[in-house]
Amino acid sequence: MDHDEVLALFDDRLRRNPPPDPGCRIERDGAVVRQVGPEHSWNGVVWSGLDEAGADAAIAAQVRHFAGLGLEFEWKVYSHDRPADLGARLLAAGFTPEPAEALMIARIADLPTESALPEGVRLMPVTDEAGVGLLMEAHKQAFGVEHPNLRERMLEQLRNGTGTVSMIVAMAGDRPVSGARMELIPGTGFVGLWGGGTAPDWRGRGIYRALVAHRARLAADLGYEYLQVDASDQSRPILQRLGFARLSTTTPYVRGLG
Repeated sequence: MDHDEVLALFDDRLRRNPPPDPGCRIERDGAVVRQVGPEHSWNGVVWSGLDEAGADAAIAAQVRHFAGLGLEFEWKVYSHDRPADLGARLLAAGFTPEPAEALMIARIADLPTESALPEGVRLMPVTDEAGVGLLMEAHKQAFGVEHPNLRERMLEQLRNGTGTVSMIVAMAGDRPVSGARMELIPGTGFVGLWGGGTAPDWRGRGIYRALVAHRARLAADLGYEYLQVDASDQSRPILQRLGFARLSTTTPYVRGLG
């Protein structure tokens, strides 16, 4: 896999020309591409091509735009974005950075699509509201926080029935111990992997690897070429061992309404 070529494809297909999430729209404001949707959706800047002379004015324009809509939003900054001090400019404009993550990408043909689960653990597709509840419980155990907006987004994805999202939960008996979702991005060749966190007492037993392999197999069957993950420090080494490459670093900068 040519890292520079794949990163250029990622920027072009998923950032400069992204398909919108269900119920959302993509807007272009000069050198800024943003997604706008309902309050529970992901609202924010997915790409910008700014220079030092115009960056501060462009940032101020986005703050005004989303404030006018009454929406908090996120500016997703990558380490290869320009200007090089974009993050510092966002801080000065009142944004709050969240933990940085590694942009990991792999060619699906290079990945294992089979991985054994621990004894007593099974994978269950999420197809209804009860399943979303189990997935959110697994997420809470793994990350220690609740995300009501994420729950609403997943329920909306099920209601829309677009077929572009696949959700799975790992069950140890009646207990959800891990969960993940896969977002197909039609026309791009890319699939996004999200979630995958595992309850602390079940870590190190191969559940995360099994969830990646399961989704890689589904994506391969649908003809997609690449898997993409925004990986934490915890999942990054596992993904590297599976064959993912770190192509950049991404940091979410969040701007509230205050």
